[in-house]
Amino acid sequence: MRRSFALGAALLLAASLTGCTVGGGTGGSGGGSEISFLTFETPNLPPSYWDSAIKRVTDRNPGLSVKKLVAPSTDRTGYAKQLLQSGQFPDVAIAVDSAGFAESGNLYAWTPEELKDFQFPGANPIKGGHHQLPANTQTIPPIYYNKKLFADAGITSVPATWADLLAASEKLKAKGITPFTIGGGKEGFPSAMLLDGLVSVDVYGKTPDWLSRRRADQVKFTDPDFQRAFGKFADLVAKGYLDKTQVSRDYSATEAAFLKGEGAMYPMGNWFAASADAKKPSFDIGVFNFPSEDGKLVVPAYTGGGIVVNAKSPNLDAAKKFALAFQLDKEQIDASVKADGLFPAIKGYTPPSDAGPVFKAGYDLYREAVAKNAVVNAFSWETADDGLLPGMKDKVYQAAQDVITGRKTVADACAFLDTEWAKAR
Repeated sequence: MRRSFALGAALLLAASLTGCTVGGGTGGSGGGSEISFLTFETPNLPPSYWDSAIKRVTDRNPGLSVKKLVAPSTDRTGYAKQLLQSGQFPDVAIAVDSAGFAESGNLYAWTPEELKDFQFPGANPIKGGHHQLPANTQTIPPIYYNKKLFADAGITSVPATWADLLAASEKLKAKGITPFTIGGGKEGFPSAMLLDGLVSVDVYGKTPDWLSRRRADQVKFTDPDFQRAFGKFADLVAKGYLDKTQVSRDYSATEAAFLKGEGAMYPMGNWFAASADAKKPSFDIGVFNFPSEDGKLVVPAYTGGGIVVNAKSPNLDAAKKFALAFQLDKEQIDASVKADGLFPAIKGYTPPSDAGPVFKAGYDLYREAVAKNAVVNAFSWETADDGLLPGMKDKVYQAAQDVITGRKTVADACAFLDTEWAKAR
């Protein structure tokens, strides 16, 4: 908290400068209601995406207007906490972790009737309540690959086992090709994607409720299963299959590097498919599931990311109405598929026929996993009662980067996570 006051002031200023009102009416008393909506912007989701989406809802709901706020960084949850502390918590927010906010009574708990149209209404429970609309599923991470570089290295089939992945990586390295494109930078998470996949597949594949057990102090990060998964991550580093200098590169630059052919494989959430289809590079992109040790199908995924509603909003009914209308609007869902590669978790939904080939390939893999009951939580992306404690995601990113750069051994990194876990309680 040493810099929280100064940082908070700067962030609140950013909010005041980036806020704009979209939709009909001026709000306030009378027939209209204005609500504030905390969003975020990425290369896939520029301002025009949010403005169009908000306008579709407000056009269908006369009298409702929306003041759009934009988080100034990828730490949307941290920014929301700053707004709460300053008395400016928004009426609705999207892609903000509900943990912490819900327990303190700041988030509205949706009723079963309000969640009836969602495929996984029981996702992300907090003390028995469901506070975030379970609007989308994301697989995190599949592995995207450069088909040309695979062919150049003589790789004729996608890896199905961990040994296959190591063999493919060795062939790529022998040809002077960097096997994995990674990043880190201010966002941190691109440096931990391989670790996330390993823990999800190897640890959660055997013990799906491992993180819930960690919350109950029944297991630790220093236990053999977790250390073994982390050790496989360190082995990729030791073999030179990723470039340790890339951990300073931010998310946008990391994506751009892969699209320019700098690296053969890109472990990333399925949202990358939107960029792959919209910014088609000079080579074809394929995708395969993160491989397990023995080839058993285990697909890490997270369902949630939808809107949360301020339980203390002066316009609570309008906030709830907007949230449901935004998440269930067919045009909005189709737009999210094309713009951000999301897998909508809405009953009866079918993606648009003109969705791109990379999206379709990833979606087919996900649907197969659902049919075979092979989906597990995605490590470090969970929220609510089965997620990491507040603040621990950054510690996971830090541990991954420290192993990549050689600042920590695997044993040290795992012990560090246990120490930080104790502090976070």
